[in-house]
Amino acid sequence: MRKYEDTYQHKGLRKQLINVLKEKGITDENVLNAINTIPRHYFLDSAFDKIAYEDRAFPIGEGQTISQPYTVAYQSQLLQIKKSDKVLEIGTGSVYQSTVLAEMGSWVYTIERQKKLYDLQQKEFYFRKKYPNIKFFFGDGFEGLPTYAPFDKIIITAAAPFIPPKLLQQMKVGALMIIPVDEGDQQRMLRLTKLEDGSVKEEAFEQFSFVPMLTGKNR
Repeated sequence: MRKYEDTYQHKGLRKQLINVLKEKGITDENVLNAINTIPRHYFLDSAFDKIAYEDRAFPIGEGQTISQPYTVAYQSQLLQIKKSDKVLEIGTGSVYQSTVLAEMGSWVYTIERQKKLYDLQQKEFYFRKKYPNIKFFFGDGFEGLPTYAPFDKIIITAAAPFIPPKLLQQMKVGALMIIPVDEGDQQRMLRLTKLEDGSVKEEAFEQFSFVPMLTGKNR
């Protein structure tokens, strides 16, 4: 059983991280407050404890990573989260992004396709107890969660080769989707807004590097 400790040193390192994020252009106070509140080292192996608040990604197993804090903050800021928003997240991974959204007051429905990671998520009692507004699913992100649709916001935390049409169908009118698109080393960060006539407005932002979004489930 993991022992969770959030020391003054950890809190100090988080404050330093917040300053880095501000310098990089993150201005949403709700995003910054959430990242300042959440102990990122809880989501990493204890071997990473001293470097957990560096602004970089770390491996979490199964070829996946816990995203760079700037990437988490950037996507969260683009989502424009409001309290009680119903958010679909594709790619649970370490659950760090999920908890940031949950800390901001949204209801998070998160899908993981890697069974080993999904099983690990079920054993992490800290965030399951603290954030009952996160609901976990083992499934194919390209399919979404039609049973729970429509959603106010959708966030994809992997590099999509294209915009999944089934996810577009699960957006409310006025809903936003944040998705890194393109294969290769770099992806364009897109924000899609669903309009009343069913069409989508597309905005392009900075480029990032994500692990690929894959179809199906990996048992």
